[in-house]
Amino acid sequence: MADDHTHVQNFFTARAADWDSRFPDDGPAYAAAVDSLALDPGDAVLDAGCGTGRALPALRTAVGPRGTVLGVDLTAAMLESVVRAGRDRSGALLLADVARLPLRPQSLDAVFAAGLISHLSRPGPDLAELARVVRPGGQLALFHPIGRAALAARHGRRITDDDLRAEHNLRPLLAHSGWRLKSYTDKDDRFLALAVRTL
Repeated sequence: MADDHTHVQNFFTARAADWDSRFPDDGPAYAAAVDSLALDPGDAVLDAGCGTGRALPALRTAVGPRGTVLGVDLTAAMLESVVRAGRDRSGALLLADVARLPLRPQSLDAVFAAGLISHLSRPGPDLAELARVVRPGGQLALFHPIGRAALAARHGRRITDDDLRAEHNLRPLLAHSGWRLKSYTDKDDRFLALAVRTL
């Protein structure tokens, strides 16, 4: 586990300073994905693995000034990038592991997670930890601004049947972790899986 965390931290620390400049056009895709959660004013939402905080302004807009927005990331350099970009004004930041969140059970209405699932060392238990902090009926959005095939091509790979984000793998993984998959989109310009916290 520690080695997995060190790898993730090293990977993102080396890329934090120029992450946003590498993907400058992703903002509208993040905003559209946040809209899909249909958050209500006053809701409490977590951006799990928030990175440079690109979703935080849209999350703040969705829940309004009385809502709660938290951004959690394992990598201090990414949270420093959130502050440099001024996105910390949209939510509170926590340096923490999504596998061990310092949050009370059922304290949130939703979790937004962009690009997170491929970096989880134990996807089942880690998704169950996200379920722990969300009320029954609350939502989870697993998002990426490009689809699985486009992302694999970007890295010079092809998608395979054992890809964790493939619907036939993701649906049972979520079900065993306290979530019910309610919609699944995998297109070149977006990956978005929406799930509901089961009772």
